Amino acid sequence: MRIIAFKTLREFWKNHEFADSETSLRSWYHDAKSSNWKNLNELKQQYKNASIVGEGGVVFNIKGNTYRLVVSIDYEFQVIFIRFIGTHKQYDKIDAKTI
Repeated sequence: MRIIAFKTLREFWKNHEFADSETSLRSWYHDAKSSNWKNLNELKQQYKNASIVGEGGVVFNIKGNTYRLVVSIDYEFQVIFIRFIGTHKQYDKIDAKTI
């Protein structure tokens, strides 16, 4: 999978307040990048706790559910678009289906 944009993740963990997310986000990035999911069912085999939001949207729990990562996935073209990363409190303020 190609992931757009790693920069979003890096900027998040470089913020002193969220520095504890770096290891978990790097792990997710490595796993996702080396994956070849053809559909949601294949993704769910690897990430059972991932939640589906809207058309192609997926929410991943990061660092033991401390953070939420919202992505959009195009399985045909093998691309993941980072849409949002934040705390639960920040996540609760967005509409994950429309970001």
